[in-house]
Amino acid sequence: MKPAEANRQLTDAVSEKALLCRQKELFNMENRTHKFTFVFMVAAAAISACSPAHEQSASTDMSAVLSVSPADFEAEIDGDSVKLYTLSNGTAVAAITNYGARVVSLHVPDKNGDLVDVVLGYKDLTAYRQPGEGFYGAVVGRYGNRIAKGQFELNGQQYQLELNDGPNTLHGGTNGFFAKVWEVKHVTDSSLELQYASPDGDAGYPGKLVSTVVYTLTADNGLDIAYRATTDKATVVNLTNHAYFNLSGEGDSTILDHLLTIRADSYTPVDETLIPTGELTPVTNTPFDFRQPAAIGARIDTADAQLVLGKGYDHNFVLKKDAGLQLVATVESPKTGIVMDILTEEPGLQFYSGNFMDNVQNAKGGKTYGHRSAFCLETQHFPDSPNQPDFPSTVLEPKAEYQTRTIYRFR
Repeated sequence: MKPAEANRQLTDAVSEKALLCRQKELFNMENRTHKFTFVFMVAAAAISACSPAHEQSASTDMSAVLSVSPADFEAEIDGDSVKLYTLSNGTAVAAITNYGARVVSLHVPDKNGDLVDVVLGYKDLTAYRQPGEGFYGAVVGRYGNRIAKGQFELNGQQYQLELNDGPNTLHGGTNGFFAKVWEVKHVTDSSLELQYASPDGDAGYPGKLVSTVVYTLTADNGLDIAYRATTDKATVVNLTNHAYFNLSGEGDSTILDHLLTIRADSYTPVDETLIPTGELTPVTNTPFDFRQPAAIGARIDTADAQLVLGKGYDHNFVLKKDAGLQLVATVESPKTGIVMDILTEEPGLQFYSGNFMDNVQNAKGGKTYGHRSAFCLETQHFPDSPNQPDFPSTVLEPKAEYQTRTIYRFR
């Protein structure tokens, strides 16, 4: 081959290669443009609330699913940013705000495959901040449930907490974790990690407590809630979530037809201020026997002394379980066919039948929630454990780590 001809073929080959590279570059640019346009459309729909520090990808437009507007949850509170975060596993969809680490909505498929919002909540952030709002969907702490007279002794020192439930302290006090802006540490399509640092003396509790909660929507339609906490001084900790459920759909008039099963042979009876007496009472031959499926409303209005005190169910069940994550309760709606299993590492379960719900205003979609239109099943250590030496301990020491996990799984 002559040098001139060889050079011409080499030039043609280089030109052809350059053309192919240019075509590939244009294709990639076009592909990126399509992707950018899609992501921009999703962001414009405000489905995912995120910042550059913790970016959340959005693979599916869930605007038609959400029962609230993310814009109604955007605010600055004492310099801290509040937003609504949307999680999805491809089937179920959860909306969670970092104000109080609250579950605002949870859409899961019913027996027909239609998505149903099974968690009650308010229409906007303002309603969640109103006094006496009922802890809807919140992580409550430092100590979930009641502490008698807001007092306890630890390592020889007496502590006095804020009183916000008559003579007692409930769910951490007047301005507990439910009313704090949690820092967003990490967010993905299906998970959200939040953290709150409670200073020493906060609401009367000793020690700086750093608490972390991770919400994950699992592939099998579970809302997995993992808690961690550390302290620099001995303190008491009992974290739980206060979601209000109605498996027939939030806004449905009643939960009394729901079938409930609780794996518990005993419960902790209460006094007139709903503080445990210290006894463990067998559930046999009582309205508290849910070892076999029973409608919530079947015995709720009987003349049982404990039901009279609680105006219905508002009691801690002593779970029959070994250590570790185990199935402890199941609830089913006969209307939608939705079944919720509860798995937990905790020793107790607070069953609350919505007894104090009455004409709850400013709910999602302009609804009003009525009496007993939701239930709570809060996994926990027992109420008033700091004053009950025979109950499982809730003391957390420095250099130790509090860890617990609960899953609300839907099928």
